[in-house]
Amino acid sequence: MPAKQLRLADETCHIPKEGTGSRNMEPVLADRVILARGWRRWALSFTAGAIGALAMPPFGLLPALALSLVPAIWLIDGTGKAGPGRWAPFKSAALIGWFWGFGYFVAGLWWLGAAFLVEADQFAWALPLGVLGLPALLAFFTAFGFALARLLWLPDASRILALAFGLTVSEVLRGHLFTGFPWNNPGMALGQNIWLMQSASLIGLYGLCFLAVAIGASPALIFTGRTARARWLAPGIAAGLLAAMAAFGFWRVPADPMASVENVRLRIMQPNLPQDAKFNPRNRDAIMRRYLSLSASPGRDGRTHADATHIIWPESAFPFLLHRDPASLAQIGGLLEPGSVLITGAARMDEPLPGEEVGKFFNAIQVIDDRGTILGAYDKVHLVPFGEYVPKFLDALIRAAGLRQFIHIPGGFEPSERRKPLSIPGLPPVAATICYEAIFPGEILPEGPRPSLILNVTNDGWFGQTTGPYQHFAQARLRAVEEGLPLVRAANTGISGVVDPYGRVVDSLPLGVDGILDANLPVAIWQAKSSQTRSFSLTAMLVICLMTLIVRRKQKAASSQD
Repeated sequence: MPAKQLRLADETCHIPKEGTGSRNMEPVLADRVILARGWRRWALSFTAGAIGALAMPPFGLLPALALSLVPAIWLIDGTGKAGPGRWAPFKSAALIGWFWGFGYFVAGLWWLGAAFLVEADQFAWALPLGVLGLPALLAFFTAFGFALARLLWLPDASRILALAFGLTVSEVLRGHLFTGFPWNNPGMALGQNIWLMQSASLIGLYGLCFLAVAIGASPALIFTGRTARARWLAPGIAAGLLAAMAAFGFWRVPADPMASVENVRLRIMQPNLPQDAKFNPRNRDAIMRRYLSLSASPGRDGRTHADATHIIWPESAFPFLLHRDPASLAQIGGLLEPGSVLITGAARMDEPLPGEEVGKFFNAIQVIDDRGTILGAYDKVHLVPFGEYVPKFLDALIRAAGLRQFIHIPGGFEPSERRKPLSIPGLPPVAATICYEAIFPGEILPEGPRPSLILNVTNDGWFGQTTGPYQHFAQARLRAVEEGLPLVRAANTGISGVVDPYGRVVDSLPLGVDGILDANLPVAIWQAKSSQTRSFSLTAMLVICLMTLIVRRKQKAASSQD
């Protein structure tokens, strides 16, 4: 064998062949995963993916990411002898990716089933669609990511970059196609620690995704490299990168609390209403009394509602149309001190057009002054499929089957045409978001001048005491870091809170309790990276990675011909 080829062999990983005595050279565990076939391979893929969900909130177990991605590397290694045909390895990798994604999404999104049990007599039949059906569909994105990685695969350290590239591309697609659903992006494994999350200010969530996969998968080489260099170089680089991210975060986050916006005193009300009671019109008076009483109760630090300049209520706070209920508006006006305002989620309806019986409904945030006058509103842009609207062809099928829609609004909500700034007296410019609008990186800022805070009202009461609300809060929190803006969040059942532009939680109300939270508003910070420049950084990262992999493949092909 020529010297060049010998040198290349020393630097590459060893992939054992069936029936060989490789166990004398390599760890048994890696061999068994690489050589797994049939149902064992799919079971390993599913289990590895499910373990990866432990790296997501509220657990945040970063080692779980390695325990999930290392087997993924070995399983793709084993597709070299997937069967006859040129495309057999890629089909096998895609199937591994599907089972891996299915396990990841079932373990991470099981809480969606709780929504179908709120009115179990009518919707329990659909529980498998949320718990298993949605994960099965989302797993096609990871299947694509694994197949794309296999297309760039080489039996050396570059395969770590191949998987990071493939899964990052698939996550970008998952976050944008079919209205997008970037929930539990692998980058969130790095987006929870206060120091590690600071890198999102430079490269955003998808950049964190690339780094999380590359760092998490790198220990696979420790068990499959032929030489000490092949075993430890990439994991050493990954450890150094993780340390550099932590050091950057430590340098970036100031030691002292943020300064506060002058003359702004917030009061966030968290009613913790059960979802079945919340949308029952018969409870409207009791609900209104609860909101008013809780909003007027003494605060933990001795503040009263009279001290608040802005009282904030959560999403969809009323089982009726507030803007068409003068009595309720008058009650709100009676709660407020002169010059203060209430900001609340509330469905609203436009006036019907000629020939229509009802107007269009919008999921909105409304601003009300001490006279009970609605000063302004923000209409939600990014609606939840099946939760806020149903595609027309599916709506017809549901009605034909005699089933009731999950949506209580007749015909569902209409989306706003564009994201508009919300003007609130006494507050700097506001980027308003409703519910899961806050999970979309780069999409929460309105048109016009840069805002100075992110306002998020939500209702996670559908999901009870599960991991879902924790995941939702963590993703909204990362938007604050990306944009350099404080986050003010009011949630029906929690988690409500105020987060500063570095992602530090100033104060919060835990999940599943009622109460009020009094807080000042942290000032925004100057952010060097806009969403456009973060997108450019991500694109540059992926292009460099792709070019590196292509050059590496060409070098490999040239060396094999020597």
